[in-house]
Amino acid sequence: MNQHVTIYHNPACGTSRNVLALIRNSGEAPRVIEYLKTPPDRATLQRLVADMGCTVRDILREKGTPYAELDLGAAHWSDDQLLDFIGQHPILMNRPIVVTPLGTRLCRPSEVVLDILPRAQQGAFSKEDGERVVDENGARVHGPR
Repeated sequence: MNQHVTIYHNPACGTSRNVLALIRNSGEAPRVIEYLKTPPDRATLQRLVADMGCTVRDILREKGTPYAELDLGAAHWSDDQLLDFIGQHPILMNRPIVVTPLGTRLCRPSEVVLDILPRAQQGAFSKEDGERVVDENGARVHGPR
């Protein structure tokens, strides 16, 4: 099976679970990489950052990580050093990152994934917290209803 969508996923994260559900709601059967169990190697991380057009700092997660104790907010850390820290502590990589033929994105908030899915939503979808994201016709819902 040709898998067009890959998600770097943390099943303990609500946003990541919502993104995975949105991918599946489009009819895709994504390649799911639980990055805490199978961290991406340095070359993969560099490619993801380049494909997103961002910096390594842009994918760092602060909450629930050793970010503060490692003082990663300090300006003197280079991208190479930050990649080393992510390699040592994969929890520092923000999630979920999704790769599709239409682009690579850090999908926070979860609706960002809708911009890069190759197929339309196939029905209504609400986040775990009950917020409607997609209506019964598979169209994106803009704003609270």
